[in-house]
Order: sequence, then structure tokens, then C-alpha cells
Amino acid sequence: MSIPSENTDYKVTKAVVPVAGLGTRFLPATKAMPKEMLPIVDKPVIQYVVEEAVAAGLVDLLMITGRNKNALENHFDRVAELEQVLATKGDKQKLFKVQESSQLADIHYTRQGDPRGLGHAILRAKSHVGEHSFAVLLGDDIIDSRDPLLDQMLRLHEETGDNVIALMEVPRDQISLYGCASVTDLNNGSAKVIDLVEKPEAAAAPSNLAVIGRYVLRHEMFDILEKTEPGRGGEIQLTDALQYAAKHPEIAGGVRGVIFDGRRYDTGDKLDFIKATLKIAIDREDIGPELRLWLKQYAETI
Repeated sequence: MSIPSENTDYKVTKAVVPVAGLGTRFLPATKAMPKEMLPIVDKPVIQYVVEEAVAAGLVDLLMITGRNKNALENHFDRVAELEQVLATKGDKQKLFKVQESSQLADIHYTRQGDPRGLGHAILRAKSHVGEHSFAVLLGDDIIDSRDPLLDQMLRLHEETGDNVIALMEVPRDQISLYGCASVTDLNNGSAKVIDLVEKPEAAAAPSNLAVIGRYVLRHEMFDILEKTEPGRGGEIQLTDALQYAAKHPEIAGGVRGVIFDGRRYDTGDKLDFIKATLKIAIDREDIGPELRLWLKQYAETI
């Protein structure tokens, strides 16, 4: 285990949210609208992610955006005309929902520019983060608020000074869709990461532990990312930088994994997006009971 430096602050208050992807899997819906703004019931995907960060105490967020992402900024901004209309109508419930998104956190924006991968996107946050640890939340993954993951990761980082990644067991035939971790010293749901491979073939994968879209990183990871050569897909891969950190803990701390077995919704795939919408809707008090009844009735017809 690496020993935290006395001069380094491991208390995390900032989060980086990369949202520069083109969302080509959802074309033509994402031709003019960011994929992160696709709604799960009545909230866009990105709001679930921001709410998760805020619930963990991270209220200073930097979104790494790209072209045609203005809708993200607009969503988290105030809309005075709409608020006035709702206030005049006395619709307090909808007014609260509209105002809530603009009051969640202190949100900043910067563009990635060249689409050179996740590692490059995170590098764009260097000046904003400074010499402090930070969290990274990917917008494709929604973690159910009833199964908190980020809190556990932040605690582990503060206790050890190591970088922390989220891991989840997946069927081996799906591991090629993810970064894959090889671990040791498994204890109470966390483990030491000794190796990482980006999207390995199933037969060559060191495990079925997939890296999902939550990270807590030391600021020294920026230095490693700056020296990381393009990897799979010709992009700068965060997985490659973390692999280097795992093998050289004296440079930026080691890497630990929190193994998550809770409810995670993948919104980056069309079928999984539909499943996520149904799962979240079914658990809602306002529409869940009626939806459950309809689904049972519909299932009998197919």
C-alpha cells in the first residue's frame, strides 16, 4: 500500500464529467441533441450523473464538452421565462423540478477540442483540478442512488491515497466491451489492482471484472496521462495510464478497485437504454404500479 504524502490533500471536492462523445449509436436522435440529454423517464441522463456526484459531496463539477453540446449548459442554467409561467400558474411541483437542475452544483464547462480519447478529455481538466484528487464520472453509466458507490470509493481513496476505480463482474463474453482488471488482496469488496487491459478478447481477459465509469484519481495521474501514448483505437486511454500507475505506485499511488454489485444502468447502448428506462420507471411511485400492471398484461400478448 502506498503511503499518502503529508503535503497532499486526499479530500475530494471536484468531479470531472467527460461528455464530448458524438453518440453515434443513437443516431438520428443525437444528430442535433447530445446523447447525455436523452431522457430516462423525465430527466436527462446527465442529471442523474450530476445528482450522484452532489449526493457524494462533490459540488464543483467540470464538464468536458464538444461541439453541439450547448443543450447541456442550457439544461443546468435558469430559464426565467419558463419559471415565470409555472409560477403564474401556481404549478409549484413543476417549478421545483425546473429550478432544481440549475441549483444542483457549481458547474463549469470546457471543450475537449480534438477527440483523442477519454484520457485526453480528462487532461483538459488539469488546470481546473489543480493539485488535488478528483473524481471522474462517465455519463453513460447511471448508478442507482439506493446503491451508493462513489461514497465508498472516496472513503477508500482518503484512507489509502491510492487511485480507486469501480469494478463490476460481467459475463466473460462481454468483457471485450470494457477495460478489464486483474486484482489481488480481495477484502470487504475492494482489491488491489495489479494489471489493466483495455477491451481484451474474452479468451485473453485476466478476469471478468470490468471497469465501469467511476474513478477517483490523484492529481499526479495528469502527469502520467501527458506521457501516455495513443493506445487502442489510436486514442489516449485512461486504462493505459492506470495500468502504469498500478505498476509504478511510487509515482502516482497504486490502484485499488471497489467491486460493485448494486444496480447499474448502461445508457450507452440502445437496448440497455430501454432496459434502464423501464427499470427506473418501474421503481417510481408515481408511474411504477401502473407500468408494472401494463408490462404484465403486455407480456402475455407476445
